[in-house]
Amino acid sequence: MKRKLALILLLTGLSCFVQAAPFQVSDIRVDGLQRIDLGAVLRAFAVDIGEEVDEFRLARASKSLFATGYFNDIQLYRDGSVLVVKVLERPALSKIEIDGNKALETDALMDGLKNMGLAEGEVFQRAALERIRLELLRLYAAQGRYGAQIESELNELPENRLGLKINIREGKPATIQHINVVGNQVFSDEILESLFELEVSGFWSFFGNEDRYSREKLSGDLERLRSYYLDRGYINFKVESTEVSLTPDRNQVYITVSISEGEQFQFGSFDLVGDLVIPREELAAAVVVKQGDTFSRRLMVRSSDQIIRMLGDAGFLQANVNPVPAIDEANKRVDIKFFVDPGRRIYVRRIDFRGNTTTADDVLRREMRQMEGGWASTDKMEKSKQRLERLGYFSAVNLETSPVPGSDDQIDLEYSVTEQLSGNLAASIGFSQSSGLILAASIAQENFLGTGKSVSFSISNSDTDTEYSFRYTDPYYTVDGVSRGFNVYYRKQDFDEDDLSDYNLDSYGGSVSFGYPIDEYQRLNFSAGFENLQIKIGDPASVPQEILDFVAIEGSEYDQVLLTGSWSDNHLNRGMLATDGYSQSLSLEMGAPGSDLNYYKLRYRGQRYLPLTDSHRWALSFKTQLGFGDSFGDTSEMPFFKNFYAGGFSTVRGFKNNSLGPRSTPDSFGERDPLGGNVLITGSAELIFPLPWVEDTTSLRTLLFVDMGSVFDTKCSVSNPGCTDQVRVKDMSAAAGVGLSWLTFIGPMSFTLARPLKEQEFDETETFQFSLGRTF
Repeated sequence: MKRKLALILLLTGLSCFVQAAPFQVSDIRVDGLQRIDLGAVLRAFAVDIGEEVDEFRLARASKSLFATGYFNDIQLYRDGSVLVVKVLERPALSKIEIDGNKALETDALMDGLKNMGLAEGEVFQRAALERIRLELLRLYAAQGRYGAQIESELNELPENRLGLKINIREGKPATIQHINVVGNQVFSDEILESLFELEVSGFWSFFGNEDRYSREKLSGDLERLRSYYLDRGYINFKVESTEVSLTPDRNQVYITVSISEGEQFQFGSFDLVGDLVIPREELAAAVVVKQGDTFSRRLMVRSSDQIIRMLGDAGFLQANVNPVPAIDEANKRVDIKFFVDPGRRIYVRRIDFRGNTTTADDVLRREMRQMEGGWASTDKMEKSKQRLERLGYFSAVNLETSPVPGSDDQIDLEYSVTEQLSGNLAASIGFSQSSGLILAASIAQENFLGTGKSVSFSISNSDTDTEYSFRYTDPYYTVDGVSRGFNVYYRKQDFDEDDLSDYNLDSYGGSVSFGYPIDEYQRLNFSAGFENLQIKIGDPASVPQEILDFVAIEGSEYDQVLLTGSWSDNHLNRGMLATDGYSQSLSLEMGAPGSDLNYYKLRYRGQRYLPLTDSHRWALSFKTQLGFGDSFGDTSEMPFFKNFYAGGFSTVRGFKNNSLGPRSTPDSFGERDPLGGNVLITGSAELIFPLPWVEDTTSLRTLLFVDMGSVFDTKCSVSNPGCTDQVRVKDMSAAAGVGLSWLTFIGPMSFTLARPLKEQEFDETETFQFSLGRTF
């Protein structure tokens, strides 16, 4: 007969012991288990077979088992020398439902429940449910939803299981009705309240969440308020108190911030102390605080950062500079001591590259300004990263540093890149009444076979146009960055069947070019080549008079020695779809002395990107093109086929390609063809913005733009009375629209939808435009 040995433990923690003599346990039997593993029970019970136990030893073992949280009741019995443990398991959660949540995602809530001890299949613990209810209320309160309510329902299921349903009423976020700053004398309420990200509810609040109260936002606003005063000399500024009160319905918030401004202080002297591994004079040049100026914490921190940057450029990557202000209350000034701890000089053991599955390592390595074996320089590492980004081969470049095991003064660098398409392939077939069957194909690769060399070949053929061209450039013809390239081409433009102009322009030629780096950003390029051009006149009645006059004076065939030179300055952060920096170039093309036609063309291109956010997803860009050309020597006027043209993707979007500017005299059909001009002026402004569902903006760009410009002829032909030789803003055309550029597997694709803002008499508009191989 079983004899009750010891105790009964209940969920309330009450225990009662029955006096019994100690005995040696020959076996342990556990009764009542349904889901809990026997081994888990024996490990938690901590009584071994063969051990002699008494009532106190069994009480400790029972408490240990009860502490697992698996059981509602534990009873111990003795059956001879066998110890019997009878347990009543707590019910398990068979199903958890959450209803009513919108502001917090269900998956996130389920993860939170699991982390706090409530999950399907686990033992139910009521204490955990209450903790979760309070945590959910805290999360909703942080979102300003003070009226949130959390209720739970437990449903008993067969086999000692429970179903849990959590009903959530989130309520509306409390809106801010008033923000009041108390204690300010120096700055007005309007200035201080403008620093707050939180805003009072108003007419436009429907379109944003700025009027929704949030503790995190308020903390950020108070820090901005503190920084505003500290950057203007009020070093003793304090936020005395912050009071946030709710209306009885818990839907409106009133915020009162009490501040103490203190008095304004100026900078006194500054000193550099510590281990000055760089001459004091050089370090002092990095300090931007000046004696007598109004104290500014921002300038003090910037000085520290610039000293750290200077030390980092000298290899001290672990440098620490701690500015310590000494406040002189009597004279209202702050003396600064910059404590400099350079740490060890760090050297680069190895530079590795990852992610370049196509591009050869040596193409990346030749862009490095940080060398292996040299000391690590913050500036050189960053310049190396920028040079990789400007190649245009990669959509992303990241730099990681890792310490060398067993060494405290060496690091390894790893540049991880994400390759993107650096070329394009195009082929087309079509038919038109004027041109007949049209066949065209082109291939261009800026990173040919991963070598970093640029190669392109194109061919097109139709009844009116035939063109073959080949271009090759090696950007590292020499190890110090001198480039070499050449190109050859043949073009035939046949307009015999064109209703507008009955003449042909055939040309062939080639050139050799060299480029020379000036510094990290600037290059000079020179090229020399030969070109043969021939004009064949068909029916003079359908040829513009300006062309007939030029042929009558200069002849119809020309051998040209072409010389070109250019200067470029590139500070863009990326080779394609840049978002920061600027670039500019100036080029000169001329038909050199000894050529049949003597002329020159000057062209300037400039662009500037201004990021509006730290992520560079929003940015402004400004672009311009300026050009001027003229003839010299025995050539009477600038050749019409070398004129500048405007209209289309590269100049003024929203107008047909090359359709702006001066027009020819009417031919026998009454048509006036675009002639171009010797002066080019265009400009554009763009707002780059991200699409809300697109995270990666390195391969997709959307923008709003305004373009303006045209071409002008400062030496109008006497046969064209409608031409003016003046450059006037009122004669420019303008358009505005939206554009998209996308880096696809066949090359960049760009689209625009535009509407003219200002048109001239003969302008040809084009609402939708598409280009393959060009980005904005």
